[in-house]
Amino acid sequence: MTRPAARATFDVQRFAAFTDTPGGGNPAGVVLDASTVAADPATMLAIAADVGYSETVFVTDGPVTAGRRDYTVRYFSPQVEVPFCGHATIALGVAVGRRIGAGAVTLSTKSGPVRVDVEQTATGRWRATLTSPPPSHQPLPADQLDAVLDCFGWTRDVLALAPPPTVAFAGARHVVLVLHQRATLGAAAYDYDRLRDLSVRHEWVTIQLAYRETPQLHHVRAPFPFGGVVEDPATGAGAAAYAAYLRDTGTLAAPTTLTIRQGDDMGRPSVLAVEVPAAGPVRVTGEAVPLSG
Repeated sequence: MTRPAARATFDVQRFAAFTDTPGGGNPAGVVLDASTVAADPATMLAIAADVGYSETVFVTDGPVTAGRRDYTVRYFSPQVEVPFCGHATIALGVAVGRRIGAGAVTLSTKSGPVRVDVEQTATGRWRATLTSPPPSHQPLPADQLDAVLDCFGWTRDVLALAPPPTVAFAGARHVVLVLHQRATLGAAAYDYDRLRDLSVRHEWVTIQLAYRETPQLHHVRAPFPFGGVVEDPATGAGAAAYAAYLRDTGTLAAPTTLTIRQGDDMGRPSVLAVEVPAAGPVRVTGEAVPLSG
């Protein structure tokens, strides 16, 4: 199937997630009924490549109908399938809410079940809250850390004293580097091919570059060469993994809530509200708005 034909066959809805305006947030494609290609990942990949956003989410046992609140989903970037994607989940939650109303939805993903709570605000806007898969983390080996830093032209002196670099998981694997200065984050640029090779080799979905302005306000950038995208303006799964890692290392006192600002440095400002309990999965909330085209 050619990409134009694939696009004509399926109703691809488009949303910007983690924003209340089409000019912000992270765009995502949403297909509420991909049941006819549930066993055909190549077609879903072709559709995602044609859409061109960092991810498109497919309901593979659709259609979405009133009275049904459990669905199986798959996520595709333009170049590869990913096990879980936060911003596409927020977009999907809002798309489901607009179709069948507010309430809880359970998604079966390759990373396990994910609950999404969908609501409409008093002003008529829609937002969704995902509860992440169980988070975990593991040390980033010294040679891998130096290889990542070298892709940015950095040495270890750009890093904050704590917490140490890690590979954090909350549905997908993300390298987490907490930086000492906001200016370093704002000026970040990297060797795309080299970082993509590292990401593919080690199955790192994104590189979470973070700066803590206050305990409750964090700034993040997220290179995504694994999926064929230079940078993500909002990364819900990465936010969950990052926040859980801060909690589990004692860097962040929990329970608490924090705000992650992402996308500011690339002109697509995004706001992610993160609820961090004392233990276990993290909840990430954001609005989503429809896009045209």
